[in-house]
Amino acid sequence: MFEFNNLQEIWGTMKKNKLRTFLTGFSVTWGIFMLIVLLGAGNGLGNGIGYNFRNISTNLCDCWPRYTTQPYKGMPANRRLTFTIEDVKDIKRYHPEVSFISPMNNRSDTISFGKEYLTGSVRSVYPDYASISFVPVHAGNGRFINASDLAGQRKVIVISPRMATVLFRDSIEPLGKYVRIGNGMFRVVGIYEDENKSNDSPAYIPFTTGQILFSGGYRVDEIFFTIEGVNTEAQAEAFENRLKERLAHRHRFHPEDKSAIGFYSAGEEYRMWQGMTNGIAFFIWIIGIGTLMAGIVGVSNIMLIAVRERTKEFGIRKAIGAKPSSILRLIIVESVLVTAVFGYMGMIGGIGLTEGIDYLMDRIGANAASAGQEGSPTVFRHPTVNLGIALAATGVLIVAGVLAGYFPARKAVRIPAIDAMRME
Repeated sequence: MFEFNNLQEIWGTMKKNKLRTFLTGFSVTWGIFMLIVLLGAGNGLGNGIGYNFRNISTNLCDCWPRYTTQPYKGMPANRRLTFTIEDVKDIKRYHPEVSFISPMNNRSDTISFGKEYLTGSVRSVYPDYASISFVPVHAGNGRFINASDLAGQRKVIVISPRMATVLFRDSIEPLGKYVRIGNGMFRVVGIYEDENKSNDSPAYIPFTTGQILFSGGYRVDEIFFTIEGVNTEAQAEAFENRLKERLAHRHRFHPEDKSAIGFYSAGEEYRMWQGMTNGIAFFIWIIGIGTLMAGIVGVSNIMLIAVRERTKEFGIRKAIGAKPSSILRLIIVESVLVTAVFGYMGMIGGIGLTEGIDYLMDRIGANAASAGQEGSPTVFRHPTVNLGIALAATGVLIVAGVLAGYFPARKAVRIPAIDAMRME
């Protein structure tokens, strides 16, 4: 049994060897502290990058017509291409990867209600656009554009919170009211959630209505869609090539004409950022594990020296009847106490620093920064560490401390008592 007297003896040994105890403890504390701080920094980068994609489907694609740069089959160069609704149907029909799809026409116009007015962007879209670009309409705030609006070419509109604030003052309920866009009146059927309350946030109307009123009844400015099963760069490139070849066939331009069709893939950008984040995380783990290993090596070296210094003492203990197991237990408990106490200090220090930085970032609004504010994306957000990882790292150091004390102590207690007492 391990008694309280043994703890007093361990405490006495530690007080007698203050420098050795400090060096052992510092190597443990520093290893844990640096690992947690580095992991917190890596998590902050990952959280910041992930936050920038929170309102964008990571499998979103956008294509739009441009000008040809090469003559092809009797068609001249510098020809302006035009998308129609048939291109939307064609993309959906010939590309099974496409899930949600929506054409989009954009118009800047004056939106007014009574004496209040503003100049804003009005987008004509399909209902799928809400799923593609994350346009949420919460309960109590109406709804988004639906299939009946498209089929009936209804004059309905979904506005942003900023538009609702500017147009409907004096606590007027916007839902059901009519706003004027140009010469047309549109009934407000929804107010979507926009956490940034941006002045540039658009309003949405049914695509069929907007196309007839504002686009000559046929033109499509852009086509937004999401794709499934395209997870790698090679798959994304193959899909893009097939899409452009199909559009080239429809609009009679050279398939190698890279300027004829504009194409954007959020997945490509997301994979690029994700690869960068994973690379940084891997690098941080390497540095953190290296720091932790340095702490383990420090503990091992110091415990080796401590055991060698006490070999004569172990010989005397064995000579007066102490069992080898009791000596081993004494060294192991000392190792566990030192690594546990100082490891806990390092863990508390690392978590305290990362949580403190996170608190300060909350106070100054850095954690709330987004692409919709300040005009630029955030790259660092909530630099905290999961408590389980911190505890696991501390546990690894404690186990390492046990092994660091056990192996040299086992070797020392195997030395015959008479030989051990002769060692200096």
